[in-house]
Formats: sequence, C-alpha cells, structure tokens
Amino acid sequence: MRLAKLFQMRKFNQLSANGQNGMSVLQITKSSNAVDIWFDDIKMYLILDDGRELTVPLNWFPSLRDATHEQRNKWRFIGDGEGIHWTDLDEDILVEGLL
Repeated sequence: MRLAKLFQMRKFNQLSANGQNGMSVLQITKSSNAVDIWFDDIKMYLILDDGRELTVPLNWFPSLRDATHEQRNKWRFIGDGEGIHWTDLDEDILVEGLL
C-alpha cells in the first residue's frame, strides 16, 4: 500500500513538472540592459542594470577595434539599454548577444 502511494505521488510530481496537469505557466525572461559603457584600447566595458559588469574584447567587433577613441565614444543606447548604436561606424550591438 505504501509503495503504491509513493508511486502515485511520484507520477503526480512528474505530470506537474511536465505541465500535463492542465495548467500552463507563462515565464517571461528579460535580459538586463546596459546603463554605462566605456573602453580601453582592447576592451569594451558595460555595467548592466542588475549590477553585473561585462567585459568584451574589441577584437569581437572589428569596426570598434579599428575606430578612433572619438568614434568609439560617440554611441547611444537603443531601447533603454537593450543595445548600443554607433552612427558613425554603422554598428549595433545587442546586450543579450553578449551574455
């Protein structure tokens, strides 16, 4: 009897975990947005709104690597920090793509 009860509980837990109990769950995940950005000669640094700090090699983005300091520093956020845009370089980077 006890074994049958354990089996029923296990089966219920498996069904619940698989969403087979008639309930659906909507999960929305949102990447963090950038709140600050700066450069040195070889890296781009980002601060995200959740406090994380991200460092990315400029070699990943040849147009940024080959740009002048003035061109690199002439950027603007896209979508409240979801991305970064450099008009002079015709470059766009999504923060989510860096994570």
